[in-house]
Amino acid sequence: MTPGSLLGVAIAMTAWAATARADDTRCGPGLTTVVVDTAARVMTLCEDGAAVGEFAVAIGGGGVGKQREGDGKTPLGSYLLGAPRRSSDYGTFIPIGFPTAHQRKRGFSGGAIGIHGPDRRLRMLGQLAVTLGWTRGCVAVASDDQMKTITTWVGQLRRRQALSIEIR
Repeated sequence: MTPGSLLGVAIAMTAWAATARADDTRCGPGLTTVVVDTAARVMTLCEDGAAVGEFAVAIGGGGVGKQREGDGKTPLGSYLLGAPRRSSDYGTFIPIGFPTAHQRKRGFSGGAIGIHGPDRRLRMLGQLAVTLGWTRGCVAVASDDQMKTITTWVGQLRRRQALSIEIR
């Protein structure tokens, strides 16, 4: 790919992300969860079956289907979300419960997988940063403002119930 065509793709992705609307088709009826569509690279916040937020995301540079620590892949499946916390590398980090007990029994390994803001070194790229598969297996959004919105939503819901993420 030439630098000019790469720039064109980046501009198109940035324009798409800026106009993306929440898509209720990703949310199951009555479900309150986070859904990540890894093929579309979109994360949807679902509350009572309705999409209340949608964000373009970066995923693991190794693709999907994480099984081992260090493979650079984003895990597929359903996981519990932990409490949001500060991160010196990403601003805010919301832990994803990978691997599950069942996955550990099957030999899956790894940890420190989560939803987070932009890498402090990439945040000046803004929305362009999510067009790159740069994470080591996490799900990353483009800005601290987006992460603040997600963190607020997750924090409010976690006070009432366990909250999960479905990564497909």
